[in-house]
Amino acid sequence: AFGVIADIQYADAEDGYNFDGYQRRYYRQSLHLLWDAVETWAAEKPLLAFVLQLGDIIDGLNARSGESEGALAQVLAVLGQLQVPVHHTWGNHEFYNFSRARLVHTGLNSRPAGAMAGPPAEDCQAYHFSPTARFRIVVLDAYDLSIVGREPDSPRYWESLQLLREKNPNDNLNSPAGLEEPRFVEFNGGFSQAQLHWFNEVLKFSDENQEKVVVMGHLPIHPDASNRVCLAWNYEDALSVIHSHQCVVCFLAGHLHDGGYCLDSHGVHHLTLEGVIETPPESNAFGTIYVYEDKMVLKGRGRISDRVMHF
Repeated sequence: AFGVIADIQYADAEDGYNFDGYQRRYYRQSLHLLWDAVETWAAEKPLLAFVLQLGDIIDGLNARSGESEGALAQVLAVLGQLQVPVHHTWGNHEFYNFSRARLVHTGLNSRPAGAMAGPPAEDCQAYHFSPTARFRIVVLDAYDLSIVGREPDSPRYWESLQLLREKNPNDNLNSPAGLEEPRFVEFNGGFSQAQLHWFNEVLKFSDENQEKVVVMGHLPIHPDASNRVCLAWNYEDALSVIHSHQCVVCFLAGHLHDGGYCLDSHGVHHLTLEGVIETPPESNAFGTIYVYEDKMVLKGRGRISDRVMHF
């Protein structure tokens, strides 16, 4: 079994609202909800093997108040109560608080050292691991192509800015207003060709070894498990890699705080987790996924529904 949680977005700040001004955000409360999750997971040992944290662990508000390091230390201290590894994927709020160069030296860098860890580019945070025989987790870096977290003088920044400007003529690049493809906004990102090539090779290996694979990334990659805004820029490319193999059973994402789910035409489950940050204090938003030979069973808590995912 493994734990799943997304979009904690902790900040020591009064409640606020999302960008559209209609969804309440419980910045302080999110740390209490994380404590509840950790206590529940701790009681699920020895079955619980690891936890997947799907990005946006602290809110961008921390950068404005100079609290980024302190807020991160607080959430990592809570997760540190667990006696199992926690694997992190990076979202836009990580990059509002830290540069990539800094993130590598924080507790959010869960990428293992070694040849199998990631793709050719050193600053891409994708990696994979096998917690048990014939089962593999692939962690994707959905902001590999992005202008957030990239140094403005880097080639990847300019490549990403050019792509964004082609698709988004708005003065405010965070605005999807009037766009034919509203996912092309600054708070999203995508996958470089180098990462996609590496991803394809990993799945080829898993096919050959008859493994089942769960993939995770901060951004959803299927339109039916997301709204039109919150998708990865080149989600179709990631999907086509997955669909050219037999091994992937599930794609886990965050970012869209309302959550989403679909079973796609190739039998892959796309599960977008509800965000902790917009979860009222009397509820919660986390889950435990139990893995069997032919299915995964999600035991959801609070806003996250129970689900059986056959494969």
